[in-house]
Amino acid sequence: MTSTASALAQWAHDLDPTEEDLAVADRSLLDTVAVAVAARDHRVARIAASLGEAGQWAAAGHVLDFDDLHMPSTTHVSVICVPTALATGGGPRAYLAAAGVMARLGTALGWPHYSAGWHATCTAGAPAAAAGAAVAMGLDARQITTAIALALPAAGGVQRAFGTDAKSLQVGFAVQAGIRAATLAAAGASADDTAVDAWLPLVGAAPDGLDMTGPAVPGGLAIKIYPCCYALQRPISALAELAGSAGIDPADVRRIELRTPEATVVPLIHHRPETGLQGKFSLEYAAAAALLDRYPGFASFSDEAVCRDAARRLAGLVETTLQPGGDWLLDGELQASIHTGNSGTYDAALQFPPGSPARPPSRAQLSAKLTDCVRGLDTDWSDWTWKNAADVLRAFLP
Repeated sequence: MTSTASALAQWAHDLDPTEEDLAVADRSLLDTVAVAVAARDHRVARIAASLGEAGQWAAAGHVLDFDDLHMPSTTHVSVICVPTALATGGGPRAYLAAAGVMARLGTALGWPHYSAGWHATCTAGAPAAAAGAAVAMGLDARQITTAIALALPAAGGVQRAFGTDAKSLQVGFAVQAGIRAATLAAAGASADDTAVDAWLPLVGAAPDGLDMTGPAVPGGLAIKIYPCCYALQRPISALAELAGSAGIDPADVRRIELRTPEATVVPLIHHRPETGLQGKFSLEYAAAAALLDRYPGFASFSDEAVCRDAARRLAGLVETTLQPGGDWLLDGELQASIHTGNSGTYDAALQFPPGSPARPPSRAQLSAKLTDCVRGLDTDWSDWTWKNAADVLRAFLP
């Protein structure tokens, strides 16, 4: 019987990307590198320099919470897989090998794993980084299997880190561990093929959850429009659009009602945030920012913005009703009602926000995001390729 690690390794080794797969890889490269460059002055990006290039690039790419997400696995695929491929001299095929392993392994871990409090980006990410690094190094399927197994001791990360430096740093740890595992496999280290099979039930995975079919990244990737947790993309989109179309004055708002499946708020653990990082995981603050800023961007998630009197007032008006169940961040739909003092009540409902696989970002939306990330810099994201992206990151994240 083929082990999970060897099945994933053989798939990664044999991967022959389609044109559609390569288009996903190229978009992911631009999105991930731009978001990392946007974090060039962030304190975590500087602190993470001690992790080495790949770990620093991953931490920088994640600290703004603006990187893409694979919805079926609830994992931030590209922030693991792009730095891994670039740091090991790999190109789009190495990225796709890592991304495919991560998407499949993360989906096998499933919603119970994520909802139990694991940071699935890290648990699925370390073995995926090992696979991608091993492909970049030209290892054979047996060595890739070993690399995946050797990464398991580092396959950890918890959601209690959300809203702190530790969230992005543990992503850096996962990339660092995966590359280390591939390097050890290349040097001749051995490991038990069945280690992944023994590990999966320990962390809550359903049996027989691995699906090797489909494109390199089954289900596609969600691109964030706002620099915060993906669980906030839907409420921000719904409220900002409603407030804009109705011309609602935030000072006139008296109550904000939100109704959503309980699964959709699992990572939103900060109800009265005090910092910008905490605000990225706060449903209440996101509602306030949507009404105040209409397009919550980088400035909306600063410490100063989170502590605005107007934001605190609006956050205190949010009443959330959680419907039982759900098994992903876009389950069901978000229903919102904004009650005002002078002009009545306004209602909206939304399932898929812009940027989700069901509503892919337009060329204009993606271009606007990338341009915003590099604003004020002497660089043109449209010129970035798999051959020069590592040099771009070295230039801005020394």
